Parts: sequence; structure tokens; C-alpha cells
Amino acid sequence: MPPRVIEGIEALQTLIGQELGVSNPVEVTQAHINAFADATGDHQWIHVDPERAKTSLPGGATIAHGFLTLSLLPKLALETFMVKGDFKMGVNYGFNRMRFPAPVPVGTRLRARFTLLGVEAVSGGFQIALGVTVESETLAKPALAAEWLVRYFV
Repeated sequence: MPPRVIEGIEALQTLIGQELGVSNPVEVTQAHINAFADATGDHQWIHVDPERAKTSLPGGATIAHGFLTLSLLPKLALETFMVKGDFKMGVNYGFNRMRFPAPVPVGTRLRARFTLLGVEAVSGGFQIALGVTVESETLAKPALAAEWLVRYFV
């Protein structure tokens, strides 16, 4: 499904408190997990040793790094919504809250749900606060729950 297009800051402000959309699912594969381990240097066996995971982890499968799940947010957001306007750039500003309530076993298909919590003017542009939940039909709890801050500069 194509992303929802929001035409400018004024239109965005009318959506505060509303869900902006839900992303398409993305499958977390062992190849993704291994590449993330290589990029970050986090090669803990729970992520990269499928044979050991079979006998030592509940569910018998490796699990994705929490930060791998977090790193999917830009892709999932771009698939879900875009704010059009005369902006020079948009940047990740950070998180007010972030939790990883459930592990993500290899093979899980994740999707992100985005809710607009707020819009405020900041020096050089504006900042949006997004409530984000990364979930899967196979997980009892969300894999990620966060309040994500994004700044757009004009």
C-alpha cells in the first residue's frame, strides 16, 4: 500500500491524536540479524547461533536485537506516511520513551503502527512526536513501544 501523504504542517496539526497508519509487514530473517550483528559488533549467541538457540532458548529460535527492531522504524515510517512541504530535511531527533516488551524470534513479520502525539514549532522548523508500536500477529506483546521525535527544517 502506498504511504499516506499529508500536505504540510497545517494538515498535520489537524491529525494530532490520530493514527497515521500501519506499515506493511517486514520479515526479520537470520540474514538481517547477522548483518546487524556485524554492523554493531553484538554477536551474542541468542542472536547469531541458531543451533544453540534450538536447545537453549524458549521457542528454539534466535531472536533479533532490540536495536534491530528500532532500526526498522525509518523504513516502516516511510512506507506508512510522508509529510509534504517546503522542508530542507527531516531528521531523527530522539526518543522520549522506548521499551522492548517482547523478543522477536527469527522469521517474525513485524509491522509498525504510528500515532501523531503532537506538533510543535522549534527553531528552524517543527518537531513531531509519534507514538510507535511495532507488533506482530505472532507476538503476545509489542516488540517495541516508543515515543519518537522527528524534526523537519524549513
